[in-house]
Amino acid sequence: MRMQFFSILTTLGVVTFGALAALGQQQGRSFPVAAGVRVEIVNHFGRVSASVNDGAQHAERSSDDPAVFLDTASADGVSVSDLKINASRSLVQIEVAPSDAKKRIDLSLTVPPRTHLKIETREGEVRIGGDIASADVRTATGTIAADVPTEHVRYSLLWTASRPRFLSDFELEKIKEKSGGKFRIDGTYSDVPPANADEAALIQRGEKRDPEGTSDARVGEKSRKEKIDRKAERVSLDLETARGIILLNIPPNEVTGDLRERPLTNAAKSIIRSGDSLLMEAIRRAVPRYYGDYLRTLPPLKMEPRFAERKKIEDPGYSGLKVASVRVSDVNNRAVGDLTAADFEVSEGGAEREVVSVRPSTAPFNLVLLLDVSGSVENYVNFIRKAARSFVNTVDSRDRIAIVTFNDDVHIVSKFTTDKGALSMSLDTFDAGGATAYYDALAYTLAETLRPLKGERTAIVVLTDGDDNRSFLPFDSMLSSIEESGALIYPLYVPSALIAASGGDSKADIDSLRSRYLRGELTSKAKAEGGRLAKVSGGVYYEISKLSEIQAAYEDIVGQLRTAYEIEYRSDPGSLEAGVSPRLRIRTKHPNTYVQVRAVEQRSAAK
Repeated sequence: MRMQFFSILTTLGVVTFGALAALGQQQGRSFPVAAGVRVEIVNHFGRVSASVNDGAQHAERSSDDPAVFLDTASADGVSVSDLKINASRSLVQIEVAPSDAKKRIDLSLTVPPRTHLKIETREGEVRIGGDIASADVRTATGTIAADVPTEHVRYSLLWTASRPRFLSDFELEKIKEKSGGKFRIDGTYSDVPPANADEAALIQRGEKRDPEGTSDARVGEKSRKEKIDRKAERVSLDLETARGIILLNIPPNEVTGDLRERPLTNAAKSIIRSGDSLLMEAIRRAVPRYYGDYLRTLPPLKMEPRFAERKKIEDPGYSGLKVASVRVSDVNNRAVGDLTAADFEVSEGGAEREVVSVRPSTAPFNLVLLLDVSGSVENYVNFIRKAARSFVNTVDSRDRIAIVTFNDDVHIVSKFTTDKGALSMSLDTFDAGGATAYYDALAYTLAETLRPLKGERTAIVVLTDGDDNRSFLPFDSMLSSIEESGALIYPLYVPSALIAASGGDSKADIDSLRSRYLRGELTSKAKAEGGRLAKVSGGVYYEISKLSEIQAAYEDIVGQLRTAYEIEYRSDPGSLEAGVSPRLRIRTKHPNTYVQVRAVEQRSAAK
């Protein structure tokens, strides 16, 4: 429920809510304010989000008169006594003070441009976005995320009870250690390069050049007021936390599990060399200094195009027939089998094409078995070897398999081969231990192991507990590259404690509490990410709750991989495009089914 509140300010400009009845779970109210308003918030019991009304993102709240809009949210509802609010045109003060200290109330504000913010929380996250004038934020362990214009930023970051943990989209000054175990980062940043040394000095002092590029030192004829206005356009950030994380122009969902500045691993270096711009940018954000140092050692990179250029093929023997390799899945990404020519519809550029034949695909797969051998399973390396051998013995003899292990870095156990004996022997060559750089290992497999095979049938089978604590890459940064790779991903997530139970500990049978503990559970984060990986790639997610389910999952994966089709159809004889054309559409006549086209070949008259 939303309602507009506050129509007339009192002479003193103080707003009270005594006349209101109990508020709903989410409430909307507004406060008319003057330009440059100061907004002060104290919320020790929840999160605070403040974003600038830019007229586009908040079009429904745009008006000629500036205003502050407030929304509140709580699972237990928000009552009158939970909030203390004083508001005038120059100052809005909001304090969350519920009678029950366990009650969480989240605040979301929309403010005018150039607002001055002062926010205090304890564990609650603070998010700030847009062209604010200043932000003074204090928190104990909450994340502080600021996304502000970088034309000119002055920043002061302070950690009072821990070493700094931060990510920034622009380069910051060096960390300074202060007395009492405090750490500070102070400096200024501008993404507008100065025209000369005088201008650089002025920018360093917080002054800005005029729109024509002349420095303030050369515009003596301009009024003092204009200079003051230009100085006021800068953004000032004073952010203080005891043990929290500070993010500057970095989305919180792109934060990695390890924020330390540390040397690049072999996996990270391979990802940089791949030329995948999205993955490279994610690593640059995580470790800008090491990224820059390594990049300078490389020859000029050839960046991978995000959209491949279409090519024409000159084939005088072209018969007018094409063969599309496709996979059909249902809403759960499970392969749909037993389809015939009567089940498919094919069109090019909106023109219907004749389906000549449909047959099961017999092309072999390139499979990567990605094994988690991190410290979380270091005592159970024999289990990992046994599970991997079971997979090798389950797949078709024509399929090529590569084995990659990962802990805090990646290790190639075996390159692609169909030799199952050699694959089995290779599984005796690794040990377990260390941290878990799962996301880096997955991206490495895409960028290094599978990239040369683009266009072929590829899949990754992952055996892990799903938790990452050491990658340079955040989870979300991989999704676009996974989708473009065309590789199917089959995550098998096995709780580490479940693996422990496989050791045959007799005490587990006589100690009910121990038995319950050894069953283990996956984290909710791992479950959600496993499902997303499978959905984005077209694979299937397997949450293992019994050890016997691993072999059943292997057999199901092999069955899924083998369920594909080759559709031969009559095309336009003048259509000689190589690869999958965006003009091509293949559908089934069955509801809730989806066709993924993996490759298209032209059939010559000789065939």
